[in-house]
Amino acid sequence: MRTASQVLRRLSFAFAGDGSHAACLAAGPDGRWSVESWRLDGPGPAVPTTLAPVEDLHSQLLALPDGRVLVCRHDGDRHTVLLLAAGAPEQVLAGLRTAGLRMLAAPGDGRLAVLLGTDARAVTTVRLLTADGSAPREVAELPGLYGGGVWLDAAGRLLALDRIADGAVKTVVLDLELGITTPLLELGEGSSDRLLLCDPATGLGLLRSDAPGADRLGWAVIGGAEPARFPDCLHRPGQLLRPVAVSPHRPGVEPQVVLQVDRGAAATLAVWRPSENRLEQLPVPPGQWGAVGHWSAAGLRMPYSAPDRPAALATLDVAALLAAGSTPVPLALSPLNGDGWAERPVPGWRLDGSAAPAVGGWHPARCLELAGPVGPVEAVVYGGPEWRSAPHLVLALHGGPADAWRLEFDPALQRMAAEGLAVVAPNQRGSTGYGPEYAAAIRGAWGGPDLTDVLALLADLAERRAALGLEPPALFGVSYGAFLALLAAAHAPAGTVARCAVVAPFLSGARLLAEGTEPVRALAVRLGGDVEPDDGLGPRDVLRVADRLTVPLLVVHGARDEVVPVGQSRSLRHELLRLGRAEGVDFRYVEAAGAGHELLAEEGSAALHDLLAVFLRTGGAD
Repeated sequence: MRTASQVLRRLSFAFAGDGSHAACLAAGPDGRWSVESWRLDGPGPAVPTTLAPVEDLHSQLLALPDGRVLVCRHDGDRHTVLLLAAGAPEQVLAGLRTAGLRMLAAPGDGRLAVLLGTDARAVTTVRLLTADGSAPREVAELPGLYGGGVWLDAAGRLLALDRIADGAVKTVVLDLELGITTPLLELGEGSSDRLLLCDPATGLGLLRSDAPGADRLGWAVIGGAEPARFPDCLHRPGQLLRPVAVSPHRPGVEPQVVLQVDRGAAATLAVWRPSENRLEQLPVPPGQWGAVGHWSAAGLRMPYSAPDRPAALATLDVAALLAAGSTPVPLALSPLNGDGWAERPVPGWRLDGSAAPAVGGWHPARCLELAGPVGPVEAVVYGGPEWRSAPHLVLALHGGPADAWRLEFDPALQRMAAEGLAVVAPNQRGSTGYGPEYAAAIRGAWGGPDLTDVLALLADLAERRAALGLEPPALFGVSYGAFLALLAAAHAPAGTVARCAVVAPFLSGARLLAEGTEPVRALAVRLGGDVEPDDGLGPRDVLRVADRLTVPLLVVHGARDEVVPVGQSRSLRHELLRLGRAEGVDFRYVEAAGAGHELLAEEGSAALHDLLAVFLRTGGAD
């Protein structure tokens, strides 16, 4: 059984409705995922228990108040819902065949979950799963597609859902007893109005709407007569405010809401009260929070990760943190795995279950702004103050394209840092977290402004390193970042790139559209991948510029990649061979049998991390 000290990654945290337990997916150095249940009903450190030693990375979880965990496993259109408990065999509760299935925790006696199933008819079937072992009972069949899911009452009768129709989102209320829906948020004609959080005890609801003219966070009393309000303090251009949890209800005391504030690679936390037009910043360490949590008398519980702190569960005393002022709590003082917590507590802050390395320490990273061609480009940088003059340096490009590097623990980047590599992970144009305009810069221009940014960063780093007698940077990219890295290696002037390693690359937007699955094609079109930029730089098709790929190259792809077909990398290999490149000398091709698109996070990923780190340092296998 894996212990907490061995866990390097945790995903998909879910909290029981009463806050007594949490659940998550956890993986150690071997990349094997398991289900963890956390008991949270006491003041001391939270300790996870492994319930299922082997689990799929894409399984859905729900934490139940008794410590059991409800799991939904997916295999194409077949979905199996089962119950896990410590020391007991797994119990299969339901098997459903539908295009998509999503679980929502269901409050109330004897109820486990609401199941939302969708199929090709654009119909959402709502089923109720109970604890008596009976088959899920159909509650309603709703025309259209529905997302979200916020309970308006403690009894679990009224469920707010987001209906997606005609390019807009409207929140409606489903009455589970009657099986009918009624409108809830109708703030403007054609506007998208979504309920994000509701406190059933007070009716306080946090919502997001573009009815004010821009996408803004607001609030209202659900069921009240007053209109929705959109305070200025909840509108921060370029930042995303996400409500996480409401303070425990106390009669006569105004509720407080903790918000996660995302800006660029890092996230912070703030507290807001409906009577005040201001946010109070919580002095928390830099890093990445999980955007989910539960606030009880024992404290605010949230997932937390930093580059040198593998994901774990933080407990925050909000009142103590507010009283501490604006100085961030030193993360170095936070006890790991509860060790020493009783002897040397840190006021307002505790981190439970974060893995300490067996030898040495995890490598820290920080956010820096680098000079880009049209403005600063934020990057997560490993390597200390002298990173520019490190013997070896890697420019790492994230996937997506609608994604970004975060100030969080990343096993692959940690392995590179342990190999002695400085790592620069930029969020070039097209990355999320810097406002809609920045993210939309590459819509209809994959390999356009983002490639311009990458080439500018490469040129600057290569010039500085040449002046010091050092080799130029190496390139590393995953998925969309792999596509971008290959283009950069092809278009960069000679002597700018030392070597290039890519994982799960596609070759062009057009080729991905031709070979990808329907959901991948739809996403590519929505993000503008069906248009090739025409800016004079040249083709944005890796096969058409493969003759320019002259630096040592490593290509890694999962044989069962469900997002980017492995045929993309096979085509690149064939083209390199046709051009006379010698496999094993000029390039290396590795096809991971049984691996999917997330092969750097799947079982066996540690070997791939080793392979990548050594190649990026030396250009060879060892």
